[in-house]
Amino acid sequence: MQVAGAMVGALWVTGAAALWAALCGRALALEGGMLYPQETPSRERKDLNGLWDFRADFSEDRNQGFRERWYQRPLRESGPVLDMPVPSSFNDVGQDRKLYSFIGWVWYERQVLVPRSWTQDPGTRVMLRISSAHYYAIVWVNGVHVTEHEGGHLPFEADISKLVQFSPGELNRITIAINNTLTPHTLPPGIIEHMTDSSRYPKYYFVQKTNFDFFNYAGLHRSVFLYTTPVSYIDDVTVTTDVDQGTGLVNYEIVVKSNENFELELLLWDKEGRVVAKGMGARGQLAVPSAQLWWPYLMHEQPAYLYTLEVTLVVQTGAGIVSDVYTLPVGIRTVEVVHNQFLINGKPFYFHGVNKHEDADIRGKGFDWALVMKDFNLLRWLGANSFRTSHYPYAEEVMQLCDRYGIVVIDECPGVGIVLPESFKNISLQHHLEVMEELVRRDKNHPSVVMWSVANEPVSWLAPAAYYFKTVIGHTKALDPTRPVTFVSNSRPEVDRGAPYVDVICINNYYSWYHDYGHLEVIQLQVNAAFENWYKLYQKPIIQSEYGADNIPGFHQDPPLMFSEEYQKFVLQQYHFALDQKRKDYVIGELIWNFADFMTDQSPRRVIGNKKGIFTRQRQPKGSAFLLRERYWKIANETICWQIKLTG
Repeated sequence: MQVAGAMVGALWVTGAAALWAALCGRALALEGGMLYPQETPSRERKDLNGLWDFRADFSEDRNQGFRERWYQRPLRESGPVLDMPVPSSFNDVGQDRKLYSFIGWVWYERQVLVPRSWTQDPGTRVMLRISSAHYYAIVWVNGVHVTEHEGGHLPFEADISKLVQFSPGELNRITIAINNTLTPHTLPPGIIEHMTDSSRYPKYYFVQKTNFDFFNYAGLHRSVFLYTTPVSYIDDVTVTTDVDQGTGLVNYEIVVKSNENFELELLLWDKEGRVVAKGMGARGQLAVPSAQLWWPYLMHEQPAYLYTLEVTLVVQTGAGIVSDVYTLPVGIRTVEVVHNQFLINGKPFYFHGVNKHEDADIRGKGFDWALVMKDFNLLRWLGANSFRTSHYPYAEEVMQLCDRYGIVVIDECPGVGIVLPESFKNISLQHHLEVMEELVRRDKNHPSVVMWSVANEPVSWLAPAAYYFKTVIGHTKALDPTRPVTFVSNSRPEVDRGAPYVDVICINNYYSWYHDYGHLEVIQLQVNAAFENWYKLYQKPIIQSEYGADNIPGFHQDPPLMFSEEYQKFVLQQYHFALDQKRKDYVIGELIWNFADFMTDQSPRRVIGNKKGIFTRQRQPKGSAFLLRERYWKIANETICWQIKLTG
């Protein structure tokens, strides 16, 4: 909750954008590829993580920073600043209650010394990359606007070569203004509600309302990088794979930015450092005899096999030969939905996994390597082979680890909380299509990504939902014809207007939790009825994409009562009985809600966050974690034995 002036909500973004346009002109559009920054013989990278200067704009209209042009001089010169760690959410770092729930513009700034070799070579291109800024961001370098971006979970970047090459050996100032306001047309959507009753609220009082059950953390959540490429460079790499009678096929398309004639050479290396295939040109196919396939964790004795594709660009310029090198991990595998089965490399795959959140104490949604590795170790201990990126794209480094460990991913965009009629209008649809383009562009080469999810629990029974989801799903399939597409529904099958367009039905329900409170005896009946009704109508494979119950660690009650550890375990067991009846037919997966407890907005039904995790927010196991571990390892062993029987 905040106190602010009349210009709030959408006006903070549009008003500031209009103010900025009046000052300095049109924003730059994001173009080209979005390859992950790496160090190669032709590329260098500088990490800008650490402490940044920070200030929240507490002015009534949240636009003081734009009126006073804070970006034109060091942030410290225009007022007090805080030290803010990057990456992190700003909400939990300090002790200021106003900052915890702040809505509006916040300002980050850091001074950076760019290596002299980068600034003195006119053949070097210097890029600024921001991996995640939630939600709307405007970026300046040395007071000059370089880019802006809408959306809180995907990377964006700007070419800042000319700005830093004017001042070799001098500090360069990077300023980023971020606004976390959600409107009916953002993704996720939200509304600003003004409280006008002066007997209950002070003047200009408002709250940010959302229709999703996690805290709207904000800030620079992931790494900020500077990196270099030559001025003639590899802009994008797209890889798809297939298998033909044991021969792995790697189809590739390379995009190059160059004004000169160029040549491209491709080498595919195996784990032992041997070249197994070679190619030339911007488009083609590499054949790998007796290929080692990329298999999911617990589906093969050698899961997650990765080759390395090395792309070398050679350009003959007037100044001599310029080269650029980029490497990409490649997993050779196939994915398809056939009848009632989800096939990976032609074998039936059963999702036994989790839903997650990027969420932890103090860090909020800030990326943390120690936390990420703990989560992956817990996933493997649990016997989980998959997760959904509920309800937004996760960090690129997480996706890379999924490739490495064989954890299968349902890659979900931030389309959560789409419940307002306004959120189905063309302006929202256009933004949703753009987000899917950014997501597919970023994650298209990850073998771990086997399906795209375009939304979670939208009001898909509204009339506009049919056209909306037909368009979004069709657009996603056009971007990537190699993967199935879904969205996650909590509506009834007979009224769901988006379900006809998905490849896999994903359903969320919480029997004996959000209704029929405490009546554990009805769970199996209701789960079975839901499965049968969905399948009868659509004849498509089904994933139980969410189920669960809150559990406050240390609460015990027998017979089980709500919020006790016993109740959560009993709910899970009842779902498992029903799942076991259907998983040999058309149910192809189960994803528990949730992997770990996470923070939410405050409400009478939330005790310092959502407690449906099988692990605490500090990643300690509850009793239900051991129950699920026993189940998942049993399913994995059955799968391995079945695969051996099929191939034996």
